[in-house]
Amino acid sequence: MNELKLIFYCNSEEKTSELAKRVAILSRKGDVFALYGTLGMGKSVFARAFVQELCGQTDVPSPTFTLVQMYDAPDFEIYHFDLYRLKSPEEIFELGMEEAVYEGVCLIEWPEKMGGYLPKKTIKINITAQSNGRQIEFIFNNQETYNRFSGIKENQ
Repeated sequence: MNELKLIFYCNSEEKTSELAKRVAILSRKGDVFALYGTLGMGKSVFARAFVQELCGQTDVPSPTFTLVQMYDAPDFEIYHFDLYRLKSPEEIFELGMEEAVYEGVCLIEWPEKMGGYLPKKTIKINITAQSNGRQIEFIFNNQETYNRFSGIKENQ
């Protein structure tokens, strides 16, 4: 199947947060979001707003040093991974990645550090600089997941 894409433009951190909150509301147990982008693109902004929307927590630290933070959402656990400091792809198993993928929703910053271990069903999110903001591109590999999130575009 061809990749299916949704593309958004956010000209501020607030717009990125609003988009993340709409994505969070549509998320389901088993969703895996891989956040791609260079330093300072807004991966942590997106992840923080996602967690805040579902958990009501105002303090959502980046798991840069702990590598993973877990949060209790009403319908599932949220696992926020920051793999920037990972030395080898196999280290993800020590972090409980397998359980997280099946038991909750995963937000993975620096997913390229996982090598070939990224699950097939992953929703890839590419965040790149564009003009005075960010282009946020969602890439889906199945029609059902694409359909679930495609309504976001109408509200943008």
